[in-house]
Amino acid sequence: MFEEGQLYSPVTSGDKGVVVHLGADHPGANDRDYRARRNEIAAAALAWRPGEPAPVIEYTEREQEVWRIVCRELSAKHERYACRAFRDAAAALDLPRDAIPGLDEVSARLEPLTGFRYVPAAGLVPLDEFYGSLADHVFHSTQYVRHWAAPLYTPEPDLIHEVIGHGNLMASPEFAELNVLAGRAARRCETHDALTFLAHVFWFTIEFGVLWEDGELRAYGAGILSSYGEIEEFRAMEIRPIDFAEMGTIDYDITKYQPVLYSAGSMGELMDSVGAFFAEFSDDTPERLRRSTPAAAR
Repeated sequence: MFEEGQLYSPVTSGDKGVVVHLGADHPGANDRDYRARRNEIAAAALAWRPGEPAPVIEYTEREQEVWRIVCRELSAKHERYACRAFRDAAAALDLPRDAIPGLDEVSARLEPLTGFRYVPAAGLVPLDEFYGSLADHVFHSTQYVRHWAAPLYTPEPDLIHEVIGHGNLMASPEFAELNVLAGRAARRCETHDALTFLAHVFWFTIEFGVLWEDGELRAYGAGILSSYGEIEEFRAMEIRPIDFAEMGTIDYDITKYQPVLYSAGSMGELMDSVGAFFAEFSDDTPERLRRSTPAAAR
């Protein structure tokens, strides 16, 4: 079963300073310079306090080149595979493609569109804080960039995922509203089980959601639209209709492409069904859904 903490390399602070603990299979695990860089960026995020400007990261030329490569490769794929609302929002946000924007620059572009703004995160943010902040139009984002040896791959959410994926998505009024509704739902949760169920539905919608548009299956999930590889493969996956009971309980492996995706029949259906789910969600929703669809947990 998905656990939010699996997505991020653990960050600790102690006698040795701030340390990001990369897994042995991480592309930067044996790169001393990259590890030091990750520690430096994480330390800046941990030192940040609400109300202050986001830390200014002076990105290296290698980091800038990673950004340029990903922007160049993904822009063409978005035209082919992203839903219309995402494409329109990306055009409105107009992120620079030749240089990495700072979080405050992204916020300055995003706030006039939908009110969302970015704040820095060193790594994992507790579930209740991350999702709850969406109700206030706040998105917690990492600032590190994936390793330069593998510019089109990352084993964890980096700035590219969180800005190109989520930033463009939140520039859409419709998807911004879904994020806010999810945040309000998280604020209503009083149990960890309910919050986890909500996070799973968020995973299969905001992160890995797809929908039918003009006779084609299109992606809107930030996880798909920020992944050079997965964006080419999602149409070959098992596509099921939206089923919240199943989405909230199904097992899946975050280290592989998602083999099961849930689609809405249209943008209107997505907004009606997912919007209503988030708007009406409460602690008793998971149990109510389980009772009404006993075969949901497979």
